Amino acid sequence: MFYREAGQFKTSYKKDQAILPIFQDKIAMVAMLLFCFIVIPLFANDYWLASILVPFLALSLAALGLNVLTGYAGQISLGTAAFMAVGAFASFNLQVRIPEIPFLVAFLWGGLCAAGVGILFGLPSLRIKGFYLAVATLAAQFFIEWLFTHFDWFTNYSTSGVITAPPMTLLGFAIDNPLSKYFLVLSIVVICAFFVRNLARSEIGRAWMAVRDMDIAAEAIGINLMKTKLLAFGVSSFLCGLAGALWAYVVLGTVEPQAFDIARSFEILFMVVIGGLGSVSGAFLGAGFMILLPILLNNLGSLITGGTISTETIAHIEYMVFGAFIIFFLIVEPNGLARLWQIGKEKLRLWPFPY
Repeated sequence: MFYREAGQFKTSYKKDQAILPIFQDKIAMVAMLLFCFIVIPLFANDYWLASILVPFLALSLAALGLNVLTGYAGQISLGTAAFMAVGAFASFNLQVRIPEIPFLVAFLWGGLCAAGVGILFGLPSLRIKGFYLAVATLAAQFFIEWLFTHFDWFTNYSTSGVITAPPMTLLGFAIDNPLSKYFLVLSIVVICAFFVRNLARSEIGRAWMAVRDMDIAAEAIGINLMKTKLLAFGVSSFLCGLAGALWAYVVLGTVEPQAFDIARSFEILFMVVIGGLGSVSGAFLGAGFMILLPILLNNLGSLITGGTISTETIAHIEYMVFGAFIIFFLIVEPNGLARLWQIGKEKLRLWPFPY
């Protein structure tokens, strides 16, 4: 079979620890990147780029951030949308106060501000965990949303409470059409995905997973719990803040604090659960599932009923289907779609004698 690593010998520890140790995986990754950067821009129309692919990539980055915290470090969080809001509003305020700042620097500033807030609200993780930690991060969600709603300084004293993202220009080129926005978001998400994948294989990632599996044993073997947990909150919040800046600048263009409400936090949590905890690919699979399933249900509903079913009914069906899938994955495959994909590859490697 074509997917075998027979004969691919690892002559050093560095080669054995490569991010893609199997040659076929390297070919598949290169092909996927070429498909995303070349094929999709050639054939996708503005609707697919602006309404499906760009939101999918931005939410994938937010799910990746939550997966760092919950999937790798085992620290539950219900405040993902709040950290996205910090990134969005911090980026906006930096460019409004200092217009000469490039928008990429503003994005990094938004991520760093979100990281600082995440570390602050991650301090309770040093004493509590599980349900109590979830409540603490939920408090961050409500507090940050309230803060941006009631203090006009964050919205530059906008009477409507809505911020409008400044225009984006990179190397003299305006990023003002769906194709250029797609390339921008795709480039940022690819860089962050490789960063997280390498970080998970490093000493930091191994410490995260040790704390996730059993924090008492991790502390007994010399892992600093305070440093490990707070670093997880910082990296996770940085990625979520960057995703929030992309959501405000690229996806919507204008945004209000209510766009980052508790429903958004649960949506990203569902992406991680369905896609797979502790997996970079799980963030993308979960985001794709959450983005494409409503479109599929709408098309099926219109096709079966001839357009007679109301949009409210379809919305209720979506919630029912989401709930059913979450229960299914929690019972049948807790590691989500990423684990199913991994099982498929393992069976392919052993074909024609899969276990």
